[in-house]
Amino acid sequence: MPELPEVTTTVNGLNKTIKGLTIFGVWTDLAKDNPIKQFENTIKSKKFFTQFKKDILNQKIIKSERRAKNILISLSNNKIILIHLKMTGHLIYGKYRYIRKDNKWTPHEKERESLKDPYNRFIHFVIEFSNGKHLVFCDSRKFGKVTLINERDLKSSLHLKNIGPEPLEESFLFENFKERLYKKPNKNIKTVLMDQSVVAGVGNIYSDEMLWLAGIHPESHPIKIPGAKLLLLYKSMKDVLNKGIDFKGDSMSDYRNINGERGEFQNHHNVYQKKDERCNKKNCRGVIIRKVINGRGAHFCDTCQKNYK
Repeated sequence: MPELPEVTTTVNGLNKTIKGLTIFGVWTDLAKDNPIKQFENTIKSKKFFTQFKKDILNQKIIKSERRAKNILISLSNNKIILIHLKMTGHLIYGKYRYIRKDNKWTPHEKERESLKDPYNRFIHFVIEFSNGKHLVFCDSRKFGKVTLINERDLKSSLHLKNIGPEPLEESFLFENFKERLYKKPNKNIKTVLMDQSVVAGVGNIYSDEMLWLAGIHPESHPIKIPGAKLLLLYKSMKDVLNKGIDFKGDSMSDYRNINGERGEFQNHHNVYQKKDERCNKKNCRGVIIRKVINGRGAHFCDTCQKNYK
């Protein structure tokens, strides 16, 4: 699932490409007459999509922002398109054409080769702009979420109201971090780090990497981790997330940036998907192992990552 660095990379790309453009059209093949309840207020509902289309047509894109793993696209009518990429989603900007007989979209023949990446062919939502180009949502597993919220209701909406603080905000100090972790004092630290109500934007990849960097076993309990180690984890969290942004996200799986290109963070993993490889921490002779913790795979070195329980 795209995490904070991937969503930040996408938002940065949106602000460079679609800001100031006007929406001329919108399409989806996800809308159903009777969607399950959790999709009633998303474009997966035909009734919702009909109103969604009326609300966004002829509106100008003001800006794009990130909150946790959500993309927020502000419109000139004070409404916000909220997109959550979920497991396999990513957004791409370019020129596309609609193949009516197949009910699908494909890149224009003269578009860049990156748009023809096999991971970029699962297009289920399209916005057409005033310049003849498109923003397409690729999502092979169709888990992604697209909805529309009034700006005044954004923070109190079901989508955002229970999300924790942003880990890269300057105002998010070590004391704040420790306080948030202590809300789940006896849970596994990896699970706590990925809990969006505790800290926003951290997921499977970056939690593995920051715990390795801090030398903390993923099954450690926050209340038992020494203060000095928690401080190291706090610093490691910021370092790893910023590194993820610097490398334009992680494309170990489906994620691609706004140009349809791969990020590079997967080339700099220390533990994630490194099972059975030697730990590369200095003076450590351990081997990376993988273990399922609360339903999620964790990669770590049990030689240099101490378990505090």
